[in-house]
Amino acid sequence: MAHRTPRGLLAAATATVALIVTAGSASATAPAVPGPQARVFMVNPVQSSGDQTLTDGKDAAAAVPATAYATVALRNLDGDGGLSGRWASVRSDTGASARLADAASYDRHDDQFEQVMAYFWVNEAQEYLQGLGFGSELPGANDRVQPVRINQWGADNSFFTDKKAEIRLGKGGVDDAEDAEVVVHEYGHAVHHAQVPGFGSSLEAGSIGEAFGDYLAVAVGEHAAARYGWPLKADVACVADWDSVTYSNAPHCLRRIDSDKTYADRVGEVHADGEIWSRALLDIRTALGPRVADRIIVNAQFGFAPDTSFAAAANTTVVTAQKMYGKSAADAVRAAFQAREFPGVA
Repeated sequence: MAHRTPRGLLAAATATVALIVTAGSASATAPAVPGPQARVFMVNPVQSSGDQTLTDGKDAAAAVPATAYATVALRNLDGDGGLSGRWASVRSDTGASARLADAASYDRHDDQFEQVMAYFWVNEAQEYLQGLGFGSELPGANDRVQPVRINQWGADNSFFTDKKAEIRLGKGGVDDAEDAEVVVHEYGHAVHHAQVPGFGSSLEAGSIGEAFGDYLAVAVGEHAAARYGWPLKADVACVADWDSVTYSNAPHCLRRIDSDKTYADRVGEVHADGEIWSRALLDIRTALGPRVADRIIVNAQFGFAPDTSFAAAANTTVVTAQKMYGKSAADAVRAAFQAREFPGVA
């Protein structure tokens, strides 16, 4: 089963490297640390600049300001000379493979820049989960080498495929790997698949999968911004605001995680209906704080069925909150799902 992120769906439907951002500097730069240095976008150029007028410009380097980039260390590499490491392995079907020696000089005009983005952000997402305790005090959540391919596939589309447990990131318009939130959204599908093989085999389970991908993208991006001191100048609840510049009106947005949708607003499409679930996750995060909320949210997913309903998944999450943190946490989780009017939430 392939979990896709269609580009036409609009909003309506392990060393830690401290980055130093200097006012007026061309980009964020990291202090000298061992290991290959690379340039990446600080989540995405719209989010870091707040500039809703940015356009793709046919992959032109000049279309994006130098201040959208940060210099980072590529962590957890396996030393084979390529973009392969403990948590990610990237290959490209379009353009030559990235050279680690050149990773700090690539920009968005280079196909290799997307490869570097994919490696960095998949690694960042798994490090975020590791930081929550998954893989140590809690079961691992996709704590394996995640294969990623950068390719055209004839359309501007990205997806996770169960067949090879592989993420495929498309090109066209803003190439998908240029937006960290697209990369991490697809990684969310990989996490679900690792936790529950075959997850998403019903409409409501598929909606939960899309919602979690969106939610994880926002959570990892926000965490990275805080971790490295990166600016957040656009609406954080908006997902993939850079990727969506080619198919949405300003302010650009693929989907939102703060919609007011309830269960009655279902339309039978997983991305649109997922906005109901993602809002519940955001409310849990607001009530309990990011760390506690995300430990509950991810841990609960181990108990989901591949074809779970909204109600069953919500009740499993409530029970998980009770076991992990007690009654007050369970009450907050329950209230978040009841506010979305999911039937059968006890």
